[in-house]
Order: sequence, then C-alpha cells, then structure tokens
Amino acid sequence: MSFYQEMRDFVLRHGAINNPYLDRFQTGALTDPEFRTFAVEFYNFARFFPRILVAQLVNTEDETVADELTKVLYSELGDGRTKNRHELLYRDFLRSLGIDVHESMTRPMLPSTRAYIDGMEQLYSSGNHAMALGASFGLENMAITMWDHLIPGLVQLRTHRHPGLDITYFTFHRELEATHEEAMEHAVTAVDGVKGMSAAERKDFRSGVKAVLDYLEGFWMGLEERGAGPSQAATETAPRTSRVSRSRGR
Repeated sequence: MSFYQEMRDFVLRHGAINNPYLDRFQTGALTDPEFRTFAVEFYNFARFFPRILVAQLVNTEDETVADELTKVLYSELGDGRTKNRHELLYRDFLRSLGIDVHESMTRPMLPSTRAYIDGMEQLYSSGNHAMALGASFGLENMAITMWDHLIPGLVQLRTHRHPGLDITYFTFHRELEATHEEAMEHAVTAVDGVKGMSAAERKDFRSGVKAVLDYLEGFWMGLEERGAGPSQAATETAPRTSRVSRSRGR
C-alpha cells in the first residue's frame, strides 16, 4: 500500500467523520435549537478557513505544494467570482435560517469550536511543513464524507421544517471537493516523489493528519454534548492550548 493510500484510509476510518452527531445530522434528527447552534458554530470554520490557508501558504517552502494550496485558496475565494466566495455563500445560508450575520460573527464560540479553529491555525502555520501538509491532507480527504452526511440532513430539514433554507454553500462545496482532493494528492506526490519523505517527515505528516482530525472530531462532539442546552454554554472561555502533542491515541 502506498503512503498516500495508507493515510487516506486512516482519514476515512477516523471519528472525525464517523461519529454519532454526523449520523444524527444525516437523517435530519436535530432540534431547531441544535440546528441553529450548528449553523453559527460551523460559520466560524467558513469564515476563518481562508486565513488559515494563507498562513500555510506563506510558510510553505516547496513551490509545487504552494501551487496546489493556491488553487484551494483561490477556490475558497470564489475562483475570481466574488459572488461565489464561500463565506458569502454561507451568509446566505444563515440569512435563510433567520440568523443575523453580525450576531454570528460576534457570538463567542463554543470551547470545542475554538479548539478546532485555533488548532487548525497552529497546524497550518507550523514551520514543520510535513505536519502542516498532513493537516491539510486530512481535512481535504475527509470533506466528501462530511458533506455526504450534512447535505442529506439539510435536505430533510428543508423539506420538513425550513422550506426557504439555502444550502448552496454545502452543495457547491460537495461539487468542488474532488478537485481539492486532487490538489492534495499532487502536493503529497510532489514531496514524496522519487526520493520520498524521510521517516521523520512521514511521522510528522501522520501527526498532522491525526491532529487535525482529532480537532474536528472534538468539534462535532462539542455540538453533540451541547445538544439543545442553555445558551450560556456558548460564552464559556475556550482553551487555546494546542492538542498537537497530546492528541489521543487511536
């Protein structure tokens, strides 16, 4: 088995995309308070991800890898079409659910969401290029499975409770993900080419893959544990320490 396939198989088995919250979401089995919490918390990923990508791009030495990261970033910004900027598409989703964009931008994140965003930023901006690339690989290779859980649930919610729901952000991403996976495959091939990554680099790459997926699993489990609980849970102070060096064994 190639290193690329080994890592891809690891991603597809991980709890980041195999967990009770996503299983529940896929069937549309969320209360309205749970759904609104999801909408606001996931917005933090949509609006901060371009900044996180830029941090990785400016810290990447390999020019072939930088080329592939640029393609993903350009896609996030709408491929030159400002109306397709992904964060703007997400705002349309929020508005269709009756959620104020300003409120969503200013509401304190759940601790699990803050840990996910901060953890990604630390990984992507790391001077350890193998670890940063591993994090990017993990995120892009879980994405299709994630959208294939979220979109059916959104369709159910639109059909039965929210007929005006705009899910373009999600369906648009699902269509793009094959190109993002391809970009990551090219990037990994570039650094693991004829000579191949050293044993240390492969170890760091694996650590990056695992760490970003652990953060994502924590994000979903934070939503699962919160459920429809009291709103003051969103105001808790979020931990900012990195889990890169203490991510759980699996």
